[in-house]
Amino acid sequence: MSVMRHCRQCRADAVGFLGDDRGQEFTMAKVEAMDVSCEPEKRKVYRELVEAGREAAREARSAARRETAGASPDAKILVAVATKGGGIVNEHFGHAREFQIYEVCATGAMFVGHRRVDGYCQGGYGEEELLDAVIRAIRDCVAVLVFRIGSCPRKALDAAGIEPVDRFAYEYIEKACLEYYKDRVQRSKEAEHLLQSSGTAGACVSLGREA
Repeated sequence: MSVMRHCRQCRADAVGFLGDDRGQEFTMAKVEAMDVSCEPEKRKVYRELVEAGREAAREARSAARRETAGASPDAKILVAVATKGGGIVNEHFGHAREFQIYEVCATGAMFVGHRRVDGYCQGGYGEEELLDAVIRAIRDCVAVLVFRIGSCPRKALDAAGIEPVDRFAYEYIEKACLEYYKDRVQRSKEAEHLLQSSGTAGACVSLGREA
């Protein structure tokens, strides 16, 4: 059996660039002679920072769950989140290429999937057709949590029945989702109280989207 050869375009077995093979600089003899420092102190500091971030996220989740403990666990909503990663709300609505979707109830926020979209902002300008597609992608969500959002997409989302929320910028996602849920529960209770005070019989206020 003949040995496979990589084409010049690929050269997956090479070190360097096309036309500039630097393989001889990294022979086993030279690698073994290298003075490699793993800098344990820097690694320790990094690990401590990572663990501190995880602990902060755990505390944020616990605090948010305590605040929503009185709500019915059966009342669930879907919330879209614009994030660059790190478990926080940190992406501009117009720059988002995907939205993470969370199912939120009194006991927690559970990641259920993501929706890929084309960025609404193109070269600093918003494309109406792209905005319509983004709204369709998250149409079953009651809200979208973002780092920032412009006035035009804000109005379009409101008109579609999706609440744009930018007050949780740089918050941990689960904490933000649960705090939003708590606020929505409170608003629903206030709306129900107003309906009852006005004498509207059989009034029912829902946390979710209307069918």
